[in-house]
Amino acid sequence: MKSLSNFTLEELENLALELEEPKFRAKQLHNWIWTKSAQNFDEMTDLSKNFKEKLQQIAVVTNVKIKTKQVSSDGTIKYLLEYEDGECVETVLMRFDNRSNLTACVSSQVGCACGCDFCATGKRGFIRNLTAFEIANQILTIQRDSKLKVTNVVFMGQGEPLNNFENLNLAIKIINDYLQIGIRRITVSTCGIIPKIYDLTKQSLIPTLALSLHAPNHSLREKIMPIEKKHNLDELKKALKFFNDKTGDRITIEYVLLGNLNDTREMAFELAKFLKDIKCNINLIPYNSVDETKYKKPDKKNVMMFKYILEGSGKKVTVRLERGADIDAACGQLRGKVVNN
Repeated sequence: MKSLSNFTLEELENLALELEEPKFRAKQLHNWIWTKSAQNFDEMTDLSKNFKEKLQQIAVVTNVKIKTKQVSSDGTIKYLLEYEDGECVETVLMRFDNRSNLTACVSSQVGCACGCDFCATGKRGFIRNLTAFEIANQILTIQRDSKLKVTNVVFMGQGEPLNNFENLNLAIKIINDYLQIGIRRITVSTCGIIPKIYDLTKQSLIPTLALSLHAPNHSLREKIMPIEKKHNLDELKKALKFFNDKTGDRITIEYVLLGNLNDTREMAFELAKFLKDIKCNINLIPYNSVDETKYKKPDKKNVMMFKYILEGSGKKVTVRLERGADIDAACGQLRGKVVNN
């Protein structure tokens, strides 16, 4: 059966013509899938009965299945989604009190090859890239199930987005055009794939860039993030400044605070020095525990001390609200546990 949520508008037009239907039916169909998040053909009230019967013989709206769904005490929802080949990824809907924004945290790969030592996703290893439509379908699935409209998208789920560059950029176009989510509301997080940071500045749609830094010097970063061996901090800093200069945009620096490792006073001053010439905001992320790692949560007083020192350097600093930790949906916890049980 064809999955119509994997079709472009042009492909839907061709399908309509094959089924001896007028071309405008494709736009109606496209609108039901992407704007109204229809779950089935019966919901598509302005399609003729005959057209719907034809479609039901050869197609489904989507072949993405919700394998499990967990709801956190804070309202965060984590979905384990299964694709046609049986591979699964996790995607998360985050809601924040007193805000109308609904953020989808999407995955770009099944597993991840980067192997950051503190991250659950990396423990699974790399399986495959997701296609652009498989990425966009994560948002559609959330909207169909929750009956809510996603307003923001962050590529902070499983995988390294810049290692799936072509599909990432096509997914951004689909999200921007079909789902009508503005480019300023789309954020791509990377652990630092330097050539692709340069390439990102050449795209017609340039998302907000977030960098997973997590250490202010080469020796510590190399221990916890293997990517440092290939793309070191000196070259990474040049790429970040280039991104600043070309786009004029601030970069979000993500820094996971690991208890008694990278959360010390000395590390805070070293980080402030490293970021001095980079136009950025800093997002501190208290570590969320993962069973297979030796790392621990930082003390709250160290988090506040770290924040205070960085603010003293003139940067805007926030401490990320912990969302969904009780269902393993927080930063660094995504990997698809159900798959491995």
